[in-house]
Amino acid sequence: MPCPRPEDTPWARPIGHWRFCRRRQQAARRAPAGALRACLESALPPARQPVAECRFLAVDLETTGLDPERDVILSIGWVAMDGMHIDLATADQRLVRADCPVPEQSAVIHRITDRKAAGGTTVDSALDALFEALQGRILVAHHAALELGFLEEACHRLYGVRPPLPVVDTLRLAERQLRRAGRPIPVDSMRLHTLRTRYNLPQYRAHDALFDALAAGELFAALVSRFSPEAKVPLERVLFRPGWFW
Repeated sequence: MPCPRPEDTPWARPIGHWRFCRRRQQAARRAPAGALRACLESALPPARQPVAECRFLAVDLETTGLDPERDVILSIGWVAMDGMHIDLATADQRLVRADCPVPEQSAVIHRITDRKAAGGTTVDSALDALFEALQGRILVAHHAALELGFLEEACHRLYGVRPPLPVVDTLRLAERQLRRAGRPIPVDSMRLHTLRTRYNLPQYRAHDALFDALAAGELFAALVSRFSPEAKVPLERVLFRPGWFW
């Protein structure tokens, strides 16, 4: 992936950007040939490029629990965004075959039972499809730390590498907007579907990877439209990734 020296780039915090690029390059060299390496080698948009001109991929995972070290991915859903335009033709989902029993309390939430999970694909096949779709795009997720944690842990187990992925976290973005507006942030008010109600977005079935990915993408578009109707705000204003822009 081309990565200009700090003195040659107009980034707001070029050293952070340079370190992030180096980390991606190093991870790409360690990754085996395939979709993950191609994703890490793909060029990312400049930090000051308007959001309207950037490409994103809204992603959601359903898992057996909340601990990436002990729990596993059961489903991955995603949909591409060009600027704030959601391309429904790109919507896709992979059910992942679990190598352990699905906890009952987990199955109640996302309705993925042992029988249903047994019909899924392998996790490496699902990740290949995801990383192919993610090439040249910025990941969008709600409470993105969870998605990042599971993706990094799965890649570490399979490929021996934790991929540095720049991300837009709609939870952090919404929280920042409410704090700047001086509004209270009640308990549970940052849930995806609660925020969608606040921003007058339609409700979808919760805890379905594809529907939640679409829901996160629409929430991202709604959040950006509140402070930049034409999405002219620079990319660096919406990204959240420790060690890169923040």
